[in-house]
Amino acid sequence: MHILIAPNAFKNSLAATKVAEAIEQGLKLSKLECTTERFPIADGGDGTGGLIIEKCNGRAIEKEVHDPLGRKIKSSFGLIENGKTAVIEMADASGLRLLNKDELNPLKASSFGTGELIKSALDNGVSKIIIAMGGSATVDGGCGILRALGIAFLDADGENLLATPEGLVNLARIDNSKLDPRILDCEIIILCDVHNKLLGPEGAASVFGPQKGASADDVQVLETFLKKFAAISLAQTGIDMADIKHGGTAGGATAGLYTWLNAKLVNGIDYFLSLTNFDEALERSNLVITGEGSIDNQTLQGKGPYGVALKAKNKNIPVIGLAGKIPLEQDAELKRYFDVLLSINNEPVEMAEAMTNTEKNLILVAKSVGDLIALKE
Repeated sequence: MHILIAPNAFKNSLAATKVAEAIEQGLKLSKLECTTERFPIADGGDGTGGLIIEKCNGRAIEKEVHDPLGRKIKSSFGLIENGKTAVIEMADASGLRLLNKDELNPLKASSFGTGELIKSALDNGVSKIIIAMGGSATVDGGCGILRALGIAFLDADGENLLATPEGLVNLARIDNSKLDPRILDCEIIILCDVHNKLLGPEGAASVFGPQKGASADDVQVLETFLKKFAAISLAQTGIDMADIKHGGTAGGATAGLYTWLNAKLVNGIDYFLSLTNFDEALERSNLVITGEGSIDNQTLQGKGPYGVALKAKNKNIPVIGLAGKIPLEQDAELKRYFDVLLSINNEPVEMAEAMTNTEKNLILVAKSVGDLIALKE
């Protein structure tokens, strides 16, 4: 038996590469005679860029940029496809992981550093830029990125405004006359891991603002800013940001780049699996094991394990899903894609403790999976 191990990261707990290693270790400790292949996956969330660069034999280019609060940091982007394509991880320049918990403030946070990475990629002569936007600390609609590329945000008197939600409360006009012309000749592909639109109760401010440190009052300020940004953009471009699928990703940065830079918004896991030749690994496999922190009905909205399971089921390959949390009751839709769903937690514990024990629990459950399959053989 050849088992393909293709998990997503367990968010805020264990990177996808480490998850795959733990599952493989558990299988090797079991009584099952099998071969394995590790194929960690990502759907646009934090860590996607690094996996793409690794899978595509790319190289990293270091660059000094500004973090979400304007401090200089060392960051990097990748070059793949003989240097023709850049791979940018937004979290490497504008991510939550760059800030301490007490520093989180999406009213002041900017995506400017990500724009600096894009500009540096253009300096390297790329014709395509792939951006993974998961894990950002910003809800600025991508205004920081746009500012780094030459777009100016003006008040009613024509004065330049700081490209943060707090600084754009008096936004009246957007001037793209000095936009770096190279960006419009470059294909921009944004990997999206959520379907949320820009505005409303399921939008960027309401859903993701609190995760990035926004209070209830802050959420209202962010929503007001995004509405104004959308209205002005509609008036100047004819594109309605509020109607864009995936527009709420990364604090609305997807909507901003779609509107002003002609970026393509794609399902993250589908693009990742295609780019990294997942189908070739699948052809060699008799069983697929995937997983992430939580697998439930929302997983079927384009998350990593669903993308893996869909491809496997299309080839009649059974799929086992491992997660920290699974539904208590049987879900008919999930059963269509996951032959078996298993929680890696063996007893009731606090979330913090469960996350600390992720690696150990994955090894134990994977060993049990292997032992169970061995009984049948």
